[in-house]
Amino acid sequence: MSVCCCGVECVVIIGFSRWLWKRCTYVGSNDSATWPSATPDEFEPVPRLCRVILAVYEPDIRNPQFAPPGGYRLNPDWLIKRVTYEQTEGRAPPYIIYADHQHREILLAIRGLNLIKESDYKLLLDNRLGMQMFDGGYVHHGLLKSAIWLLNRESETLKKLWVDNGRCYKMVFVGHSLGSGVAALLAVVVVNHGHKLGGIPRNLVTCYSIAPARCMSLNLAVKYADVIHSVILQDDFLPRTATPLEDIFKSIFCLPCLMFLICLRDTFIPEERKLRDPRRLYAPGRMYHIVERKFCRCGRFPPEVRTAIPVDGRFEHIVLSCNATSDHGIVWIEREAEKALLRMKDSSTETVTSPPRVQRFERLQTIEKEHKDALERAVSLKVPHAVSLEKELEKPVSLEEGAVRSSEDKPTEESSRPLPRSIGERATWDELVSKLFKKSEAGGMNLHRIEGASKSPGSQNS
Repeated sequence: MSVCCCGVECVVIIGFSRWLWKRCTYVGSNDSATWPSATPDEFEPVPRLCRVILAVYEPDIRNPQFAPPGGYRLNPDWLIKRVTYEQTEGRAPPYIIYADHQHREILLAIRGLNLIKESDYKLLLDNRLGMQMFDGGYVHHGLLKSAIWLLNRESETLKKLWVDNGRCYKMVFVGHSLGSGVAALLAVVVVNHGHKLGGIPRNLVTCYSIAPARCMSLNLAVKYADVIHSVILQDDFLPRTATPLEDIFKSIFCLPCLMFLICLRDTFIPEERKLRDPRRLYAPGRMYHIVERKFCRCGRFPPEVRTAIPVDGRFEHIVLSCNATSDHGIVWIEREAEKALLRMKDSSTETVTSPPRVQRFERLQTIEKEHKDALERAVSLKVPHAVSLEKELEKPVSLEEGAVRSSEDKPTEESSRPLPRSIGERATWDELVSKLFKKSEAGGMNLHRIEGASKSPGSQNS
């Protein structure tokens, strides 16, 4: 009997040692090891959009504190609007609207989480797993409500800017951390309700989620990969943590312990079960992974950028790294993105063998094919509510149509109907707004004020 118990103990020790070795030797670069490299043309907007986000923190855009020497600088005369915490009344993080006439873009940039602002935590805590449905998938309820409020408030401003500039400017939504989730869902809402911005087409709507939050289910993350671009620096913890956002930031001061427990728990969850859970949230869209550290090598290396639209293995593994939180800071992301872009440009000028216009056309065809392949892959893996590109194009498109249902609503004849696999419950814009905001009017959550954080953008954004 003792020999048998000793054998079992040896097996358990060996198994745990193997798991511990794999977890401790897993580095952020493993997530994108098989991805192709990004091109300078497609990655070019990232560093300057990071600087636009940094401008949200500036008290005076004419005398910037966080702008790096050289490179892209904002034109103060092109700043349309700056909105602070007092003006948003806790409904959304602060943001700016900026008309970039040089790049023919209308930008709405949203800042990240402020650790000393109760309203940001209230926005995060306004959710429950599987609480909110939209467009045939699940999304974070609080972030969607913030996106709807923001679009209602700024739709006339954005519409006027777009119409006055000949309806040819791109509408770009960009955000960091908490703001990335709001920006991503804002882009999805605008794609489904383009009439709010004067009928803007899908191909002119773009979103860049910097250090993205996991805010939508897998079918939506893949479906909108042509619109949303997520930028992740090396070991950043937030895109990899499937734990709901509200649980993460309630444990922000014991984050290493939480991350270790998540690693231990996810070891026993099969990959198929993760993929087929319709409520599991993911980082949205196409991924751009900035890699600058490698296994068993000290220090940072010249960064490289890899890109793909992953379906299975979509940043599901926590990286036990001392850089997991520092890689989340907007200052570091901007700095490393700029280095990576300069390196890509130097490399492309040395190896160019065909005219740039031909290269851009070929890359555009590759991107479209990658999106189609990702949609087909999601269908083949039986991801809930995933649809192929052909079926998506066959659906009737209406700017007045949306899809939203909250599980907190009382069961009615309409809400109790089973969800169709592709489109969910349809609703007009007014119905969408009323369903999202009718509960918040009855009352809100009581939150404790959390204090103790520095005021730099690197430390106040999580």
